Formats: sequence, C-alpha cells, structure tokens
Amino acid sequence: MLIHPWDAPRDDTEWQGWLAAHDFGQLAVNGLPGEPPHIQPLHFAYDPERAEAVTHLARPNPLWAALEANPDVVLSVVDDYVFVPGPWQAPPDGPSEHGTPTSFYAAVQLRCTAHVVDDAAHKAELLNRQLGHFQPEGGSARATVGEAPYGRLLSGIRGLRLEVTGVRAKFKYAGKKPGEVQDRIATELAARGGPGDATAREHLLRRRAG
Repeated sequence: MLIHPWDAPRDDTEWQGWLAAHDFGQLAVNGLPGEPPHIQPLHFAYDPERAEAVTHLARPNPLWAALEANPDVVLSVVDDYVFVPGPWQAPPDGPSEHGTPTSFYAAVQLRCTAHVVDDAAHKAELLNRQLGHFQPEGGSARATVGEAPYGRLLSGIRGLRLEVTGVRAKFKYAGKKPGEVQDRIATELAARGGPGDATAREHLLRRRAG
C-alpha cells in the first residue's frame, strides 16, 4: 500500500481510534507451496495496550496448515471509502473536466505473528475478551470450560492471538489538494449524501483542521 506523507496518520492515536471502531477485516495468510494465499474475513478485537488482536475460527477452516507453516500474517481493514468524481478535484483555475477521479478511503494493515490457541481455558479467556469488546452491555453467558452453554463448543474452534509487529495506516482524503478544492469536495460530499459520504467528509475536514 502506497502511503504519501499527506495521507499518513498524524500519530498512533488516529489509526488506533479508527481501528477500535472498525473491527471487521480480512486476515491474509501465505498459502502452502503451490497454493494461493488464504483471505479470511473475520471480526477481531484489537488491544492497543497489549499490541495484539484476538479472534477465533472454526476448527475445519482450511487455512490452519498454512498458518502453522508460516505464522507471519497481515490483518487488513478498509472502510469509509467513497468515489470522488473528476470535476470535484479540478484545479481552482482549470476546467472541471480536467479533474482526476479518485477514491477516498481509510485503511490499516497490521503485520502480525499469529499464535494458535488450542488450550480450552485460554480459548475461553480469548472468547470472553472478544465478547467484552463486541457486547460490553453483557446479556450473554461467559465461556467457561466444562460449563453450559458454551463449554462443550470450545472443541469446535481454535483461537488466534495476533501479535502486532508492524503497522501501515492511510487516510486518503485530499490531503494534498488546495483549500479551495477541499472545500468544493466537502460541499459536494454533503450534497450527494450517498453511502459513506458523510464519514468521508468528516475525515477530510478533521484532517484539514488538524
């Protein structure tokens, strides 16, 4: 992923805050020799203090052999994306048809070392951490080894603890464009009001102000 200086996060808190609210991504695992990579969509819970993400998958998932052969993986999250028509990006003094169409988006890629969790007690702890993230209001029983309702289901999954070893983050929202062009794009996003437009506009204005 190419990251220009004007698209880079201001600091770690920017991408960490974004990732806390965007907890569904794709886990990329190198395939075994002669096989393509595995791309697994999944929910995860990221813990900035531990510098790790935790998740789990069904035991029959076909990626386990490849993951155990090479635990170096990438967890990729992309969201808040919109298409920006060319005229919106036209130079201040140029004809509108000379504007270049583009995409706006936010993306975080976590390079990780994957640790497979098979111990039942550790799997239960991992599941409860995920539940605390996704369902902080409670309302569901905790996973406990040997106890209903989830104890007997632990054998059907394997946990994953993704130790973060590197981060690449990008917020592509007209950061290099002149203020006049940014104003035009913000106005057009508000007027269009399509899926993702309001959030993209918030990113543009927030990063411009910062």
